[in-house]
Amino acid sequence: METNSGFTMSLPVLVGKNYDRWQVQMKVLFGYQEVLEVVQNGVQLVEDDAPEVQQSTSRESKRKDCKALFMIHQCVDESNFEKISSAKTAKEAWENLEKCYAGAEKVKKVRLQILRREALTNQMKSCGEEIREQLIVEKVLRTLVSKFDHVVVAIEESKDLEQFKIDELQSSLEAHEQRIKERIQDRGEQRPQALQAYSYKRHSSQEISARKERAE
Repeated sequence: METNSGFTMSLPVLVGKNYDRWQVQMKVLFGYQEVLEVVQNGVQLVEDDAPEVQQSTSRESKRKDCKALFMIHQCVDESNFEKISSAKTAKEAWENLEKCYAGAEKVKKVRLQILRREALTNQMKSCGEEIREQLIVEKVLRTLVSKFDHVVVAIEESKDLEQFKIDELQSSLEAHEQRIKERIQDRGEQRPQALQAYSYKRHSSQEISARKERAE
């Protein structure tokens, strides 16, 4: 797009996921092109018999509105153009897009709440929120299943949670989980031996009884 100063600028294009950034850039562009007021407040309409000064002001407002609407058309992709193709003014087109993406903003806030509950730190930061690592550690400790109760107690009694890192917590829990698996495996190996010993003892007892009967 060539400006009044003669240089060319690249226009921001709304493609769906960049609305927040796009609307900020567009407001700057509207201001530069001196059409921001008409986008925000709409066209000033006057009666046909209004004084010439007012009619001249109205004509200028309509001209700016057409300019602003054209700019919006040029700065959206095809799917977003369908959302504003029936708009008659720049203000109407701008508000239509705001309504469309207001829902997306609500979804983003709901998603942020879910991420906060799940304590997924990295994803929360991508949504623009930062949390202290201590909150993550405390959240994980509160949501562990009962088999980790004694681990939680040991950590709370022996560690300073203000300084305890999530990586350290993960390592402690993984070590505990590994010990549980090893114990289960050990019990699985000991069980066949116990069954074998029991079977041998039972058969031996039967054989002894049979011998006694034959002797009698």
